[in-house]
Amino acid sequence: MRIGIEAQRIFREKKHGMDFVVLEQIRFLQKIDKDNQYFIFINDGPDNKVIEETPNFKIFVFGGAYPLWEQIYLPQKARELQLDILHCTSNTAPINCPVPLIVTIHDLIYLETNPLTAKGYSSYQKFGNLYRRMVVRKLCKSADLIITVSHSEKVRFKEMGLASDDKVKVIYNGVSPHFKPISDEKYLEEIRTKYNLPPKFFMFLGNTDPKKNTPNTIRAFARYCKAYGTEHKLVIGDLDPQVIKQYLAKDGLEEYFEHIHFTGYILNTELPALINLADVFLYTSLRESFGIPLLEAMACGTPVVTGDKSSLPEVAGEAALKVNVSDPDLIVEAMHQLLSQEGLRNKLAELGIKRSAEFSWEHTAQGVLELYQKYGAH
Repeated sequence: MRIGIEAQRIFREKKHGMDFVVLEQIRFLQKIDKDNQYFIFINDGPDNKVIEETPNFKIFVFGGAYPLWEQIYLPQKARELQLDILHCTSNTAPINCPVPLIVTIHDLIYLETNPLTAKGYSSYQKFGNLYRRMVVRKLCKSADLIITVSHSEKVRFKEMGLASDDKVKVIYNGVSPHFKPISDEKYLEEIRTKYNLPPKFFMFLGNTDPKKNTPNTIRAFARYCKAYGTEHKLVIGDLDPQVIKQYLAKDGLEEYFEHIHFTGYILNTELPALINLADVFLYTSLRESFGIPLLEAMACGTPVVTGDKSSLPEVAGEAALKVNVSDPDLIVEAMHQLLSQEGLRNKLAELGIKRSAEFSWEHTAQGVLELYQKYGAH
Protein backbone atom coordinates (compact mmCIF):
# COMPACT_ATOMS: atom_id res chain seq x y z
CA MET A 1 0.00 0.00 0.00
CA ARG A 2 0.90 3.64 -0.40
CA ILE A 3 0.22 5.28 2.98
CA GLY A 4 0.36 8.99 3.80
CA ILE A 5 0.88 10.20 7.38
CA GLU A 6 0.41 13.83 8.41
CA ALA A 7 3.00 14.60 11.11
CA GLN A 8 3.03 18.36 10.80
CA ARG A 9 4.64 19.41 14.10
CA ILE A 10 7.37 16.85 14.76
CA PHE A 11 10.19 19.08 13.44
CA ARG A 12 9.40 21.90 15.85
CA GLU A 13 11.84 22.41 18.69
CA LYS A 14 9.43 22.40 21.63
CA LYS A 15 7.30 19.33 21.06
CA HIS A 16 4.21 18.42 23.07
CA GLY A 17 1.91 15.41 23.51
CA MET A 18 0.43 14.91 20.04
CA ASP A 19 3.83 15.54 18.43
CA PHE A 20 5.47 12.72 20.41
CA VAL A 21 2.58 10.36 19.67
CA VAL A 22 2.97 10.51 15.90
CA LEU A 23 6.78 10.67 16.12
CA GLU A 24 6.90 7.42 18.11
CA GLN A 25 4.31 5.80 15.83
CA ILE A 26 6.44 6.55 12.79
CA ARG A 27 9.64 5.34 14.46
CA PHE A 28 8.07 2.00 15.32
CA LEU A 29 6.30 1.64 11.98
CA GLN A 30 9.75 1.98 10.42
CA LYS A 31 10.87 -0.97 12.53
CA ILE A 32 7.92 -3.29 11.99
CA ASP A 33 6.78 -2.55 8.42
CA LYS A 34 9.23 -2.99 5.54
CA ASP A 35 6.53 -3.77 2.96
CA ASN A 36 4.25 -0.74 2.59
CA GLN A 37 5.38 2.58 1.13
CA TYR A 38 5.01 5.60 3.45
CA PHE A 39 4.88 9.31 2.68
CA ILE A 40 5.34 11.55 5.76
CA PHE A 41 4.15 15.19 5.57
CA ILE A 42 5.95 17.52 8.01
CA ASN A 43 6.06 21.29 8.46
CA ASP A 44 9.59 22.70 8.28
CA GLY A 45 11.38 23.22 11.59
CA PRO A 46 14.77 23.13 13.33
CA ASP A 47 14.55 19.62 14.83
CA ASN A 48 14.64 17.91 11.44
CA LYS A 49 16.79 14.93 12.43
CA VAL A 50 14.25 13.25 14.73
CA ILE A 51 13.37 10.81 11.95
CA GLU A 52 15.28 9.82 8.84
CA GLU A 53 14.10 8.54 5.49
CA THR A 54 14.38 4.80 4.91
CA PRO A 55 13.79 2.87 1.68
CA ASN A 56 10.02 2.74 2.25
CA PHE A 57 9.60 6.02 4.20
CA LYS A 58 9.74 9.26 2.18
CA ILE A 59 9.56 12.65 3.93
CA PHE A 60 7.81 15.68 2.38
CA VAL A 61 8.60 19.01 4.07
CA PHE A 62 6.28 21.99 3.62
CA GLY A 63 5.97 25.52 5.01
CA GLY A 64 3.38 28.24 5.43
CA ALA A 65 -0.01 28.41 7.10
CA TYR A 66 -1.07 24.92 8.12
CA PRO A 67 -4.88 25.22 7.66
CA LEU A 68 -4.36 26.30 4.05
CA TRP A 69 -1.90 23.50 3.44
CA GLU A 70 -4.10 20.91 5.13
CA GLN A 71 -7.32 21.78 3.33
CA ILE A 72 -5.91 22.48 -0.15
CA TYR A 73 -2.42 21.15 -0.78
CA LEU A 74 -2.55 17.94 1.28
CA PRO A 75 -5.54 16.53 -0.66
CA GLN A 76 -3.78 17.47 -3.90
CA LYS A 77 -0.65 15.65 -2.76
CA ALA A 78 -2.68 12.60 -1.72
CA ARG A 79 -4.18 12.43 -5.20
CA GLU A 80 -0.86 13.08 -6.94
CA LEU A 81 0.91 10.33 -4.95
CA GLN A 82 -2.03 7.94 -5.51
CA LEU A 83 -2.26 7.14 -1.82
CA ASP A 84 -4.27 4.12 -0.74
CA ILE A 85 -4.90 5.77 2.62
CA LEU A 86 -4.16 9.08 4.36
CA HIS A 87 -3.78 9.18 8.14
CA CYS A 88 -4.05 12.62 9.75
CA THR A 89 -2.83 12.43 13.31
CA SER A 90 -3.53 15.70 15.14
CA ASN A 91 -7.32 16.19 15.47
CA THR A 92 -7.88 17.75 12.04
CA ALA A 93 -7.74 16.66 8.39
CA PRO A 94 -8.91 17.72 4.92
CA ILE A 95 -12.70 17.98 4.91
CA ASN A 96 -12.73 16.82 1.28
CA CYS A 97 -10.20 14.02 0.91
CA PRO A 98 -9.84 12.18 -2.41
CA VAL A 99 -8.50 8.99 -0.79
CA PRO A 100 -9.63 6.83 2.17
CA LEU A 101 -9.09 8.87 5.35
CA ILE A 102 -8.19 7.85 8.89
CA VAL A 103 -8.04 10.69 11.42
CA THR A 104 -6.76 10.51 14.98
CA ILE A 105 -8.92 12.75 17.14
CA HIS A 106 -7.23 12.80 20.52
CA ASP A 107 -9.95 14.69 22.33
CA LEU A 108 -13.14 16.74 21.91
CA ILE A 109 -12.47 19.38 24.57
CA TYR A 110 -12.66 22.24 22.04
CA LEU A 111 -16.26 21.21 21.28
CA GLU A 112 -17.27 21.27 24.94
CA THR A 113 -16.69 25.02 25.41
CA ASN A 114 -16.78 27.98 23.03
CA PRO A 115 -13.13 28.94 22.40
CA LEU A 116 -14.05 32.59 21.81
CA THR A 117 -15.68 33.04 25.21
CA ALA A 118 -13.84 30.44 27.32
CA LYS A 119 -11.45 31.93 29.87
CA GLY A 120 -7.80 31.02 30.28
CA TYR A 121 -6.85 30.36 26.65
CA SER A 122 -4.14 32.25 24.76
CA SER A 123 -4.91 33.74 21.34
CA TYR A 124 -3.00 30.88 19.71
CA GLN A 125 -5.00 28.29 21.65
CA LYS A 126 -8.27 30.03 20.80
CA PHE A 127 -7.47 30.03 17.08
CA GLY A 128 -6.48 26.37 17.16
CA ASN A 129 -9.65 25.38 18.99
CA LEU A 130 -11.80 27.47 16.66
CA TYR A 131 -10.25 25.76 13.62
CA ARG A 132 -10.86 22.34 15.16
CA ARG A 133 -14.49 23.21 15.86
CA MET A 134 -14.90 24.20 12.21
CA VAL A 135 -13.65 20.90 10.81
CA VAL A 136 -14.06 18.09 13.35
CA ARG A 137 -17.84 17.69 13.18
CA LYS A 138 -17.57 17.37 9.40
CA LEU A 139 -14.67 14.94 9.69
CA CYS A 140 -16.68 12.68 11.98
CA LYS A 141 -19.03 12.18 9.02
CA SER A 142 -16.56 12.18 6.11
CA ALA A 143 -13.63 10.17 7.53
CA ASP A 144 -13.58 6.42 6.91
CA LEU A 145 -12.32 5.78 10.44
CA ILE A 146 -11.60 7.72 13.63
CA ILE A 147 -8.88 6.71 16.06
CA THR A 148 -9.02 8.00 19.62
CA VAL A 149 -6.76 7.25 22.55
CA SER A 150 -8.99 6.03 25.40
CA HIS A 151 -12.35 4.42 25.96
CA SER A 152 -13.48 7.39 28.04
CA GLU A 153 -12.89 9.65 25.03
CA LYS A 154 -14.69 7.22 22.72
CA VAL A 155 -17.75 7.56 24.95
CA ARG A 156 -17.72 11.32 24.32
CA PHE A 157 -18.16 10.77 20.56
CA LYS A 158 -21.36 8.87 21.22
CA GLU A 159 -22.60 11.26 23.92
CA MET A 160 -22.09 14.25 21.59
CA GLY A 161 -23.74 12.47 18.65
CA LEU A 162 -20.61 12.71 16.50
CA ALA A 163 -19.93 9.11 15.48
CA SER A 164 -21.16 5.58 16.06
CA ASP A 165 -19.21 3.08 18.13
CA ASP A 166 -18.10 1.06 15.13
CA LYS A 167 -16.54 4.11 13.45
CA VAL A 168 -14.33 4.99 16.45
CA LYS A 169 -11.44 2.69 17.34
CA VAL A 170 -9.38 3.03 20.52
CA ILE A 171 -5.60 2.69 20.29
CA TYR A 172 -3.76 3.54 23.48
CA ASN A 173 -0.67 5.72 23.48
CA GLY A 174 2.59 4.28 24.74
CA VAL A 175 5.50 5.30 26.91
CA SER A 176 9.02 5.61 25.57
CA PRO A 177 11.58 3.12 26.95
CA HIS A 178 13.92 5.84 28.25
CA PHE A 179 11.32 6.60 30.94
CA LYS A 180 12.50 4.18 33.63
CA PRO A 181 14.08 4.15 37.08
CA ILE A 182 17.62 5.57 36.90
CA SER A 183 20.30 4.30 39.29
CA ASP A 184 23.24 6.28 37.87
CA GLU A 185 23.78 8.75 40.73
CA LYS A 186 26.48 10.67 38.85
CA TYR A 187 24.15 11.33 35.91
CA LEU A 188 21.29 12.30 38.22
CA GLU A 189 23.54 14.83 39.96
CA GLU A 190 24.59 16.25 36.58
CA ILE A 191 20.92 16.83 35.75
CA ARG A 192 20.26 18.27 39.20
CA THR A 193 23.09 20.73 38.64
CA LYS A 194 22.11 21.59 35.06
CA TYR A 195 18.55 22.48 36.05
CA ASN A 196 19.57 23.81 39.49
CA LEU A 197 17.04 21.51 41.17
CA PRO A 198 16.28 21.73 44.90
CA PRO A 199 17.09 18.74 47.16
CA LYS A 200 13.43 17.78 47.67
CA PHE A 201 10.57 18.66 45.36
CA PHE A 202 7.18 18.00 43.83
CA MET A 203 7.13 18.15 40.02
CA PHE A 204 4.43 19.67 37.84
CA LEU A 205 4.51 20.04 34.04
CA GLY A 206 1.23 21.85 33.37
CA ASN A 207 0.59 24.83 31.12
CA THR A 208 -1.96 27.63 30.80
CA ASP A 209 -4.60 25.48 29.10
CA PRO A 210 -7.53 25.49 31.56
CA LYS A 211 -7.79 21.68 31.47
CA LYS A 212 -4.32 21.43 33.04
CA ASN A 213 -5.70 22.91 36.28
CA THR A 214 -2.57 24.97 36.88
CA PRO A 215 -4.18 27.61 39.17
CA ASN A 216 -5.56 24.95 41.54
CA THR A 217 -2.26 23.08 41.55
CA ILE A 218 -0.28 26.21 42.43
CA ARG A 219 -2.88 27.05 45.07
CA ALA A 220 -2.54 23.52 46.50
CA PHE A 221 1.24 23.78 46.71
CA ALA A 222 1.06 27.10 48.56
CA ARG A 223 -1.50 25.67 50.98
CA TYR A 224 0.72 22.63 51.49
CA CYS A 225 3.63 24.92 52.39
CA LYS A 226 1.41 26.87 54.78
CA ALA A 227 0.27 23.67 56.53
CA TYR A 228 3.39 21.50 56.45
CA GLY A 229 6.40 23.77 55.80
CA THR A 230 8.58 24.61 52.82
CA GLU A 231 11.14 21.79 52.86
CA HIS A 232 9.72 20.51 49.57
CA LYS A 233 9.77 22.95 46.67
CA LEU A 234 7.70 22.83 43.49
CA VAL A 235 9.55 22.31 40.21
CA ILE A 236 7.68 23.62 37.16
CA GLY A 237 8.66 23.27 33.51
CA ASP A 238 8.18 25.74 30.69
CA LEU A 239 5.75 28.19 32.31
CA ASP A 240 5.97 31.96 32.65
CA PRO A 241 6.83 32.83 36.29
CA GLN A 242 4.71 35.97 36.08
CA VAL A 243 1.62 33.87 35.35
CA ILE A 244 2.31 31.77 38.45
CA LYS A 245 2.85 34.90 40.53
CA GLN A 246 -0.58 36.17 39.43
CA TYR A 247 -2.23 32.90 40.49
CA LEU A 248 -0.70 33.20 43.95
CA ALA A 249 -1.57 36.89 44.26
CA LYS A 250 -5.27 36.15 43.76
CA ASP A 251 -5.23 34.15 47.02
CA GLY A 252 -2.78 36.36 48.90
CA LEU A 253 -0.17 33.59 48.79
CA GLU A 254 2.67 35.52 47.10
CA GLU A 255 5.14 34.64 49.87
CA TYR A 256 5.33 31.07 48.55
CA PHE A 257 6.47 32.13 45.09
CA GLU A 258 10.13 31.88 46.20
CA HIS A 259 9.63 28.16 46.84
CA ILE A 260 8.74 27.48 43.19
CA HIS A 261 11.56 26.60 40.80
CA PHE A 262 11.25 27.16 37.04
CA THR A 263 13.35 24.98 34.76
CA GLY A 264 12.29 26.33 31.36
CA TYR A 265 11.77 23.82 28.57
CA ILE A 266 13.05 20.37 29.53
CA LEU A 267 14.64 18.18 26.87
CA ASN A 268 12.66 14.98 26.47
CA THR A 269 15.88 12.96 26.73
CA GLU A 270 16.54 14.50 30.16
CA LEU A 271 12.97 14.51 31.47
CA PRO A 272 13.19 10.96 32.95
CA ALA A 273 16.05 12.07 35.20
CA LEU A 274 14.06 15.01 36.56
CA ILE A 275 11.06 12.78 37.21
CA ASN A 276 13.33 10.27 38.98
CA LEU A 277 14.63 13.02 41.23
CA ALA A 278 11.12 14.20 42.17
CA ASP A 279 9.53 12.84 45.34
CA VAL A 280 6.00 13.20 43.95
CA PHE A 281 4.72 13.92 40.43
CA LEU A 282 1.58 16.08 40.21
CA TYR A 283 -0.55 15.22 37.18
CA THR A 284 -3.57 17.16 38.33
CA SER A 285 -5.45 17.79 35.07
CA LEU A 286 -9.20 18.30 35.13
CA ARG A 287 -9.65 16.59 31.77
CA GLU A 288 -7.38 14.42 29.60
CA SER A 289 -8.04 12.14 26.67
CA PHE A 290 -5.09 9.97 27.73
CA GLY A 291 -2.26 11.56 29.75
CA ILE A 292 1.18 10.45 28.55
CA PRO A 293 3.08 12.25 31.39
CA LEU A 294 1.10 10.14 33.85
CA LEU A 295 2.54 6.99 32.27
CA GLU A 296 6.02 8.51 32.06
CA ALA A 297 6.08 9.29 35.78
CA MET A 298 4.77 5.83 36.69
CA ALA A 299 7.40 4.22 34.43
CA CYS A 300 10.11 6.11 36.36
CA GLY A 301 8.81 4.74 39.65
CA THR A 302 7.78 8.17 40.95
CA PRO A 303 4.47 8.20 42.86
CA VAL A 304 1.75 10.27 41.21
CA VAL A 305 -1.18 12.37 42.37
CA THR A 306 -3.74 12.54 39.57
CA GLY A 307 -7.40 13.24 38.85
CA ASP A 308 -10.31 10.87 39.27
CA LYS A 309 -12.17 11.83 36.06
CA SER A 310 -11.95 11.46 32.25
CA SER A 311 -9.26 9.03 31.06
CA LEU A 312 -6.98 9.32 34.08
CA PRO A 313 -8.43 6.43 36.14
CA GLU A 314 -8.50 4.30 32.97
CA VAL A 315 -4.79 4.84 32.32
CA ALA A 316 -3.55 4.88 35.92
CA GLY A 317 -5.47 1.85 37.13
CA GLU A 318 -4.54 1.36 40.79
CA ALA A 319 -1.03 2.75 40.30
CA ALA A 320 -1.65 6.40 41.27
CA LEU A 321 -3.35 8.33 44.05
CA LYS A 322 -6.56 9.65 42.46
CA VAL A 323 -8.48 12.61 43.90
CA ASN A 324 -10.97 15.26 42.85
CA VAL A 325 -8.40 17.77 41.63
CA SER A 326 -10.91 20.60 41.30
CA ASP A 327 -10.55 20.89 45.11
CA PRO A 328 -7.05 22.20 46.04
CA ASP A 329 -7.42 20.92 49.61
CA LEU A 330 -7.78 17.35 48.34
CA ILE A 331 -4.58 17.78 46.33
CA VAL A 332 -2.86 19.03 49.52
CA GLU A 333 -4.11 16.00 51.42
CA ALA A 334 -2.81 13.64 48.72
CA MET A 335 0.60 15.38 48.65
CA HIS A 336 0.92 15.02 52.41
CA GLN A 337 -0.30 11.43 52.34
CA LEU A 338 2.40 10.40 49.87
CA LEU A 339 5.22 12.19 51.67
CA SER A 340 4.22 10.94 55.10
CA GLN A 341 3.55 7.30 54.19
CA GLU A 342 6.64 5.54 52.91
CA GLY A 343 4.77 2.28 52.43
CA LEU A 344 2.23 3.96 50.15
CA ARG A 345 5.00 5.65 48.15
CA ASN A 346 6.81 2.36 47.63
CA LYS A 347 3.60 0.54 46.72
CA LEU A 348 2.63 3.11 44.08
CA ALA A 349 6.17 3.17 42.69
CA GLU A 350 6.08 -0.61 42.22
CA LEU A 351 2.55 -0.61 40.79
CA GLY A 352 3.41 2.30 38.49
CA ILE A 353 6.32 0.46 36.89
CA LYS A 354 4.15 -2.62 36.34
CA ARG A 355 1.17 -0.68 34.99
CA SER A 356 3.21 1.46 32.58
CA ALA A 357 4.82 -1.69 31.13
CA GLU A 358 1.39 -2.55 29.67
CA PHE A 359 1.68 0.42 27.27
CA SER A 360 4.27 0.53 24.46
CA TRP A 361 4.70 2.49 21.25
CA GLU A 362 5.37 -0.76 19.39
CA HIS A 363 1.91 -1.97 20.42
CA THR A 364 0.47 1.39 19.33
CA ALA A 365 2.18 1.17 15.94
CA GLN A 366 1.02 -2.42 15.48
CA GLY A 367 -2.57 -1.39 16.16
CA VAL A 368 -2.33 1.45 13.65
CA LEU A 369 -0.79 -0.84 11.01
CA GLU A 370 -3.65 -3.33 11.40
CA LEU A 371 -6.13 -0.53 10.70
CA TYR A 372 -4.15 0.56 7.64
CA GLN A 373 -4.30 -2.97 6.32
CA LYS A 374 -8.02 -3.23 6.96
CA TYR A 375 -9.21 0.16 5.69
CA GLY A 376 -6.59 0.80 3.01
CA ALA A 377 -7.70 -2.32 1.21
CA HIS A 378 -11.22 -0.92 0.59
